[in-house]
Amino acid sequence: MNPKFNINTYTHIRNGKLSLNGNIVFEDETKDFSTFIKSAYRSQDMDYPKFFKMDNLSKLAFMAADIILRSTSNSEENIAIVLSNKASSLDTDRKHQESILDSDNYFPSPSVFVYTLPNICIGEICIKHLLFSENSFFIFDNFNPDHLWIQTEHLLKTKKANKVLCGWVDFDDSNYDAFLYLVEEEGDLDHTIKDIKQLYLCQ
Repeated sequence: MNPKFNINTYTHIRNGKLSLNGNIVFEDETKDFSTFIKSAYRSQDMDYPKFFKMDNLSKLAFMAADIILRSTSNSEENIAIVLSNKASSLDTDRKHQESILDSDNYFPSPSVFVYTLPNICIGEICIKHLLFSENSFFIFDNFNPDHLWIQTEHLLKTKKANKVLCGWVDFDDSNYDAFLYLVEEEGDLDHTIKDIKQLYLCQ
């Protein structure tokens, strides 16, 4: 008999709100993402100075993941990561492009260039939480629960991971949206495409 998997924990970051399992844990009315995400970071008593050097996409993904993973004994768990968005690393790509447009003042920044791949945000999560399992980042026009479900079920059923942290982290020109959830055998919510879609829309 195939094991049944469940959604144990989920989080949203959008519209100036950070929520965990449907409960708002931080809220700020400011429309500036940089101000909001720094305030959210401080509100959660996080102690990871490298956070402030990350690009916006990585800060968004890192914050959403950390809320879920901090209470998990993840150094002993085989946790895979499957993320997706529609803008890739476009926000950082624009900044890099601006730095090389002027041939008379050509000065590309290594600290910007290093974030010109969307999967770098996964690396930031893995470094903080000592994760060494499978990971992937997919680009879709819209949130795609069908694909996330297929990837997650495959990783769990083939025992390539004991748990999978998956979801949507999108940042483009100050517009941001994060929805992450942890799938494993324990949990009260069914891991179905319908339930994933409903959770995404619930905040």
